[in-house]
Amino acid sequence: MSTLYVVATPIGNLSDMSPRAIETLKNVSLICAEDTRVTKKLTNHFGIDTPLVSCHQHNEKGRGEEITERMIAENIDVAVVTDAGTPAISDPGTEIVRIAAEKGIPVMAIAGPTAFAAAVSVSGFDFSSFTFYGFLPRENKELREKLTDIGRKNEGAIFHESPHRVKNLVAMIGETLPGARLSVSCDLTKLHELTLRGTPEEILSALEANEKSEKGEYCLVADLRGVKLPEERPQIQASLEARIFDLLLQDVSLRDAVEQLVSEGEKKNAVKAASLRVKEMLDL
Repeated sequence: MSTLYVVATPIGNLSDMSPRAIETLKNVSLICAEDTRVTKKLTNHFGIDTPLVSCHQHNEKGRGEEITERMIAENIDVAVVTDAGTPAISDPGTEIVRIAAEKGIPVMAIAGPTAFAAAVSVSGFDFSSFTFYGFLPRENKELREKLTDIGRKNEGAIFHESPHRVKNLVAMIGETLPGARLSVSCDLTKLHELTLRGTPEEILSALEANEKSEKGEYCLVADLRGVKLPEERPQIQASLEARIFDLLLQDVSLRDAVEQLVSEGEKKNAVKAASLRVKEMLDL
């Protein structure tokens, strides 16, 4: 029976490629690669001549259907790889694995490098549990809300971030999660591997002092056990009209009441419609 192999590849140091991974890529009939140009360099290095086909986030669903149908029809084995690390961990791979499993095709993991596991191992933080979040929202408002939510739920959290946004993320963690401690790693397994440990303020200072900080992907390990956040306010269940009335009773103008509710996350069109109904009732 055909088998789909999920093969981890080096995140920087080619010496981390396991003999089992090399053997698997040599023996399968086809390799689904996130970027065939990147994977071609890897296969050339290890003398692997297996054909490559692209399978990335933009075509994975359709390509997954195509490849799994071919596996069944031709009884062939296929491997899935990404540019670096383990497929389906903040990388493509999930869809083709899901499709294969639904069709009864065995799926096997060829274990190997994963950036977040490497970052946790050198962090010095002793977690009984942690949550991997991958990449967080880019917009500051959404990022702040997400970090606050994470801070209420976790003792440890792991993030990925690009070199161009890492300073903003570290600064936002400092603002949003007072008491957090960080271990920030980049260029893991490479010649210039670097891990910074300390408070967000200390990490940010070190990044700003490093002329090469905007090179290489980052993995951040956050120890949130010292974070103290104010009690979460209960969600307001009152209607928009009732909330507008309440603000009017506090001598807030109708216009300012609308702006305040929108700033609190309510949809602008819904608030405006509610304000018109209030205005009609009060004949303002």
